[in-house]
Amino acid sequence: MSNERRVIVHADKVALAAAVAARFITKAVDLIDEFDEASVVLTGGTMGGAVLAAINDSPTRDSVDWSRVNVWWGDERWLPLGDPERNETQARVALLDHVALDPARVHAFPASDQGLDLDSAAAAYSREIATHTPANANMPHFDITFLGVGPDGHIASLFPERSGIRETALTVIPVRNSPKPPPERLSLTLPVINSSARVWVVVAGADKASALGLTLAGASINEVPAAGVEGRRKTLFFVDAEAAQQVPETLIDPGQFWTGADDVVP
Repeated sequence: MSNERRVIVHADKVALAAAVAARFITKAVDLIDEFDEASVVLTGGTMGGAVLAAINDSPTRDSVDWSRVNVWWGDERWLPLGDPERNETQARVALLDHVALDPARVHAFPASDQGLDLDSAAAAYSREIATHTPANANMPHFDITFLGVGPDGHIASLFPERSGIRETALTVIPVRNSPKPPPERLSLTLPVINSSARVWVVVAGADKASALGLTLAGASINEVPAAGVEGRRKTLFFVDAEAAQQVPETLIDPGQFWTGADDVVP
């Protein structure tokens, strides 16, 4: 597993979303060219949606062969299909409904009105992940996993001081009594998140500065779940200037936006 962590700072939320979108399009094109497909794990939240909208608005959007893109989610709110608060719904509105995806490659979490209870839904998504995991591997091979970070340091629906962040056996967990609404959710576990070749953490706003600073200072994973994020190859933090206030200067990338080394995929 790579220990490389870099922080790339942009002036504001708009510039941040546009830069991440441009980088994603470039990377997706390269991955599809080399491997004939690309697998991405999406996140919800304000910046998760902003990045997808920026991808949709990009003039280079259609340089990606979207029929070769596999789409997953890092977590989901336990709500009815099509509910505007579901991460899937928001992703579809922002981008997915506007590009030529193969429906068989879009792996949404079950919804609360599809005949499953929360535990069964977690088990179902875990089985779906397993069917797309290489035979010689314990975990799936995602290319890019997007994450946000909450003001409390949570990632996906893995919250501080909760058992979910310490789960190592399961790939998907049911979440109850979430500290933020809705109370019931589904989430990938940290080992699955860290199975991704690249984890891209997108963070904006002064309210995230403390959590980001603690994350990069090596805080306890139990207290700051984001501190446990580590992609197999790279872990990149794309942040705006407000969120970067407590980031150690030694970790901030001095303006380098793209490196050829990032395109060398194992």
